[in-house]
Amino acid sequence: MPQLNGHCVLGDRDRNQRARWLRTALCLLGCMVNGAVLSAQTQTPRVLTLLEALDLARRNYPPVKEVRARADAAKENVDVARTSYLPRLDVLWQGNRATRNNVFGLLLPQSIVPPVSGPVLGTSYDSVWGSAAGVLLSWQAVDFGLRRANVEVARAQASHATAQAALTELESTAAAADAFLTVLASDESVRAARANVDRLDTFAESVRTLVRNQLRPGADESRADAELAIARNQLSQAVQTSVIARAALADAIGMAGTTLTLDPGPLARLPSTPADGKSDVESHPAVRAASAAVQTAEARERALARTYAPRVDLQTAFSGRGTGAEVPGQPLQGDGLSLHVPNWAVGVTVSFPIFEVFAVNARKRAETQNELAERARHEQVVQTVTTQQTRARALMTAAREIAQNTPIELKAAADAESRARARYSSGLTTVTEVAEAQQLLTQAEADDAVARLGVWRAWLALAQAGGDLTPFLEQLHRP
Repeated sequence: MPQLNGHCVLGDRDRNQRARWLRTALCLLGCMVNGAVLSAQTQTPRVLTLLEALDLARRNYPPVKEVRARADAAKENVDVARTSYLPRLDVLWQGNRATRNNVFGLLLPQSIVPPVSGPVLGTSYDSVWGSAAGVLLSWQAVDFGLRRANVEVARAQASHATAQAALTELESTAAAADAFLTVLASDESVRAARANVDRLDTFAESVRTLVRNQLRPGADESRADAELAIARNQLSQAVQTSVIARAALADAIGMAGTTLTLDPGPLARLPSTPADGKSDVESHPAVRAASAAVQTAEARERALARTYAPRVDLQTAFSGRGTGAEVPGQPLQGDGLSLHVPNWAVGVTVSFPIFEVFAVNARKRAETQNELAERARHEQVVQTVTTQQTRARALMTAAREIAQNTPIELKAAADAESRARARYSSGLTTVTEVAEAQQLLTQAEADDAVARLGVWRAWLALAQAGGDLTPFLEQLHRP
């Protein structure tokens, strides 16, 4: 009986130990499952539509944020230029401990030797307290249009910065849209390459069966394996291109390093045919920026023309002085820290830098050349935009023709490949003909897959050349 009890105790211990091991294993398994779920959640790629990509490019792309900030800064500089109309008010107070020695004679203007006022009292190294305080109000009453010209320069610079910001936003959003289309095209190429690998894998297996049954020579098997290896290499290259295109898209929308999954949305259908009307070249942001640069140069020239003129300032001042110096025969007026000697003044100051004419004329000549350079650049930008519009219209025409032709190409290539395989199975042709038919089918599948995207890309190029992506975006919203 005791032995039986011992066996029962040992059995209970084993069961308890197994239960503990089981609970530990279940706990570890639960942790691994939770970790896998969390990892999957953190690595879930973001699904992105084209409209979302364009919005992210406008909000997140660093160059866009930079030019917007510079445009805002240029607008603030207009207010800075307007402040020159305000009067200037200066307030001063000082206290000092210094000697009172003074001499007769002239001292040329400089900033090293401090001036000493008062009569000559002899030389002594004894020091006394001194103080001074004052208020000076000055206002440029007549400027001969200089301040107004400077405000116009600031406005022209703000207009140029705003136009440059619009141009950068246009180029950035168009680049993001083009990167989006490039990713979709590379994905289509990956699908076509993968379908080709599957097709060649099946064909190679059938060729191996025929070779093993001695119904075909061994060279056919080698050719089929070689075609399959080439197709796999092409698939690897297509996948590489797709990954690189996704990285470029993430960079274009300001989300570098993010894994993206694209939702084609309306890009899965063909867009409508654009109108034949020509866009106004002068409304393009690049042309507007070039025109603003010319206007800025002209504004600087007008401002320079008004710099060589007299300056008339109205000034009024109130001040007080205090000194602890003793003058022989006069009582001591204070300890030097109190302002016991007041003064006030009202006057007009007219200043005119005569020899500034040479520097002003030199700056005028330099600014004239800058204006000529900006005008030449404006002409070049007009030529470039006009050429872009012509190329975009030609691209649209070719893209639509290709999109209409690729279904015919795909159907013919599929029929040729099917017939070539049937003829090979019947022993009526060689494996070379089948390989050529399969290569033709692969090319036709790739062409048909990207032809639709080619039309959208042409629409994008046409809208960008017109300087406004609104027609392209309207195609996305069209039912």
